[in-house]
Parts: sequence; structure tokens; C-alpha cells
Amino acid sequence: MSINKILVSQNAPRVLTQYSAVTEKFGVNFEFRPFFKIEPLTSREFRAQRINILDYTAIVFSSRHAIDAFFALAEELRAKIPETMKYFCTTEAVAMYLQKHIVYRKRKIFYGNGTPESVVALIGPKHKGENFLITMSDSSSSEAITSLFDAHKLRYTTGIFVKSVSQDLKELNLKDYDMIVFYNPADVKSLQENFPDFQQGDTKMVAYGRSIVKAMEEAGLRIDVTGPTPEAPSVAKAIELYLGSLQ
Repeated sequence: MSINKILVSQNAPRVLTQYSAVTEKFGVNFEFRPFFKIEPLTSREFRAQRINILDYTAIVFSSRHAIDAFFALAEELRAKIPETMKYFCTTEAVAMYLQKHIVYRKRKIFYGNGTPESVVALIGPKHKGENFLITMSDSSSSEAITSLFDAHKLRYTTGIFVKSVSQDLKELNLKDYDMIVFYNPADVKSLQENFPDFQQGDTKMVAYGRSIVKAMEEAGLRIDVTGPTPEAPSVAKAIELYLGSLQ
């Protein structure tokens, strides 16, 4: 089976250089279409978790969506966030986004390099006594970070602040695509909701990220390409290597 048309379940990146290179080399066409959108939980949904934001002295953020949802819920619930609150972010970009809601002070905002290990390293002995609230999405797994918090005997609670809502994809004809790229378990949920009778057949599937593999396997989807790997740190590179192996 030749690969001609590839559906990527995300918005098109700002820079398409890597994808353009694959198109030029193999003659394939990429189409970008997000399978879901992120929305904040309603106050009623959040209250069902029985979490009192003011019980915590430190917050862990891994996304801008979670930051917006956190402060919106705090305002709606009339929880005045104290100036002593500490914020631990997975990346500098996420940390800088806090400026939208609070005055940026280095003494209370810390950021890692994108890994759970880097966040725990930031905490160290100095902040070990904090009570942490780890913000999550309903479609993300907390195991990577909570296992580290457990190992370091840190006090924490995980709380869902944002949810994944499936996009309406019913006008798509999935048979038009030779390959589909998935990133998130919510992509699989959206596929099942939009196309309950979908049969994979010869359609190649790309699983990019650890969390998506389990969701695809549970859905009975065959995975033909996985990433990231040392050889394929990006989706475009993973597809390029796969197409090259077919020649």
C-alpha cells in the first residue's frame, strides 16, 4: 500500500519545514485537523472532586490551559490566592504565561525543562514541606509525576482542571487517508465518538507519545509507527523514516 494522504490530529504547526521536506521527498500530502479541544471544567464539575484550592501552598502546572482554568475557577469559587502561593511549572513558557494572572516573582515561580524529573528537582529539600496541587487534564496520565512525588515522599493531590471535548469530524471521510497520526487518548475518544463503525483496514496509524499507545491498543487499533525515539524525535521524522523503509 502506498502512502499519499496523511491526517494529523492537531492544528498545523507555525513552521511546516519538516513536513514540507517529507512532502518533497515522498510526494505525500499532510492535512491537519484537531480531533478535540480543551475546555475548563465548570465550577460544579470541579467541586465534585472535593478539592479546596486554599488547602494547598504550591501548584504544579504543565499547560497554559490549566493556568487559565485554575485562576478562573478560583475567582468563580471566591478563593483569593495568597501571595505566598508557589508555582512549579514544567517549562519556562508555561511559567511565563503566569504573568497573565499574577505578578511574576522569581522567588515563588519555578520551571523545569519539560520533564517530571526536572519539576521534582526544583522542589528539592527546600520546598519539600509544601502541600502540592498537581493540575491535570481529564485525558492525561498523572503516573509519571505522581510516582516521583511518592518516591520523594512529597505531599500532593491531583486535580482535574480542564477537559477534552471531541470536535465534530463527521464530514471527514477517513477512507481518504492512508495514514492517521494520534497524540492524545482524547484523539482516540473523538475517533470512536465520531466514527463508531470505523474499521482500520489498511490505514496506517502513528502513535506519538507514551500515553496514546495504551488508548490505541485498548481501542483495538493497530500501531504501525511510534515515537518519539532517538532516531525520530518528531512526527515528521518518524513518518519520513517509515516511508523510507517502504522503498
